[in-house]
Amino acid sequence: MRRLFPVTYETADHEGREGRDAAAGPPGREWSLDELAAAYGYPDRSAAPVWLRANMVSTLDGAAQHDGRSQPISSPADMRIFGTLRALADAVVVGAETVRQEGYRPARARDGFAARREAAGQGPAPSIAVLSARLDLDFTLPLFTEPLVPTYVLTGAAAPAERMAAARAAGAEVLIAGEGTGVEPERAVAALAERGLTRLLTEGGPRLLGQFVAAQVLDELCLTLSPLLTSGSAQRIAGGPGLALPARFELASLLEEDGFLFSRYRRPRHGVE
Repeated sequence: MRRLFPVTYETADHEGREGRDAAAGPPGREWSLDELAAAYGYPDRSAAPVWLRANMVSTLDGAAQHDGRSQPISSPADMRIFGTLRALADAVVVGAETVRQEGYRPARARDGFAARREAAGQGPAPSIAVLSARLDLDFTLPLFTEPLVPTYVLTGAAAPAERMAAARAAGAEVLIAGEGTGVEPERAVAALAERGLTRLLTEGGPRLLGQFVAAQVLDELCLTLSPLLTSGSAQRIAGGPGLALPARFELASLLEEDGFLFSRYRRPRHGVE
């Protein structure tokens, strides 16, 4: 793993060795969990009481999936970052379709992050929060019946009552985040924050990320650019309603390993570094 941006005294080669670009940083190596956690830490809560970040992967030609799944376009380094982002979050926010396609299970506790989570006042693992309008979910899955920490289901007030009852019977906590059958992104973020879940991570899918982008509640995008081409008709990382004007984000960091680029972009926000 190499840090390409920002280049600091620690990452730049100040000895001017031949054949090395001083801006490229030190030779690549596998980063420790502590180094990854430091690189992807959330901003201080005093500056950003609630923070929603997204983690997505895309091929060079813009595909967010291959054969309906993101794993084929990922890499070992991408999965390490995926695990780190999960381990830093209070809750992982996903759409119902992603739960069905990717076979979501409860997040597990990781020994390498136990002390960090305890110091931050977090539970042993992040909660999974599923956004669903129709609640067309299999509530017998371990995600709902065997979580280490509560699983949340966010839906609209007009969602089918029998499905809400089924979710509660399985052990999930149902949160209302909309007046109709749909979920309003702003209310979903607020409902989770009211439960003390303020460090949020969304892993998709593209439709859910598109809703967060359109509602302008996304604070950060962690995007892995995979050095693969797939063609085909796969979705891009976000889809759905568009913005009247494109929203500008700023590059916060850029890492590289085996041709994969790991970028982190943040919405400009005063006082947040």
